[in-house]
Amino acid sequence: MTRYIDLNCDMGEGFGAWRMGDDESMMAFVTSVNIACGFHAGDPRIMDQRVYEAKQRGLGIGAHPAFPDLVGFGRRNLAVSYREAFTDVLYQLGALSAFCQRHGVRLQHVKPHGQLNNLAMADTTLAEAIVDAVLAFDAGLILIAYGGELMRLGREKGLTVAFEVYADRAYAADGRLVPRRVPGAVISEPSKVRDRVVRMVTEGTVETIEGQRLAVQADTVCLHGDTPDSVRLAETVREALEQAGVTLRPLGAWLDSKDGTSS
Repeated sequence: MTRYIDLNCDMGEGFGAWRMGDDESMMAFVTSVNIACGFHAGDPRIMDQRVYEAKQRGLGIGAHPAFPDLVGFGRRNLAVSYREAFTDVLYQLGALSAFCQRHGVRLQHVKPHGQLNNLAMADTTLAEAIVDAVLAFDAGLILIAYGGELMRLGREKGLTVAFEVYADRAYAADGRLVPRRVPGAVISEPSKVRDRVVRMVTEGTVETIEGQRLAVQADTVCLHGDTPDSVRLAETVREALEQAGVTLRPLGAWLDSKDGTSS
């Protein structure tokens, strides 16, 4: 059976004259993009341009909703109610979808950003609000998650869920990402990033920051555009996966609905 994998990258993370990451160069090496929807970054002009560019390259397009936290880039813990989280996520999906409609392309997936994503690992109310917003908007969308309550509830409520692994982020023994403030949380050495991604995809394991082996399932690999030398890292990872016999395609081209297996 052919082993497929998706490479995704967060994009459109800027507003006005400010930009983060080299989106155009990263698009040459990924298969899907997660476009900021205005709450942690992104503005209408950037969203419009990124959707257009992704369509031109045949990339899967996803919404990257976040807490309403421009100042903290969506990386601060916010205490929000179910209704706030539900309506905030639904609002952001609608915003990006408008640009997809303009360019004649369909949304492929939803990937929560930053602390909205991290807190939904353990916060059942927050996870349920995200899942319910996706269902209310389009039950055919793929939900990207890296475990916990978000993944459990997504599957339980009938969404197609893609398990995400992170190329350049350290894992703790409980499967959560190590907070960025901790030394070693972000991995930038190309050979280390390359080897751990190939191992996660082909063997289903990753070494935690404590030195233990953690079992993971990999449907999509996140490559961060703001990691130092991110474009070279992305090129290195893609080449290594292809050399390992892995076929790279957007999630929507191979991830079967409901059971998360390749067709």
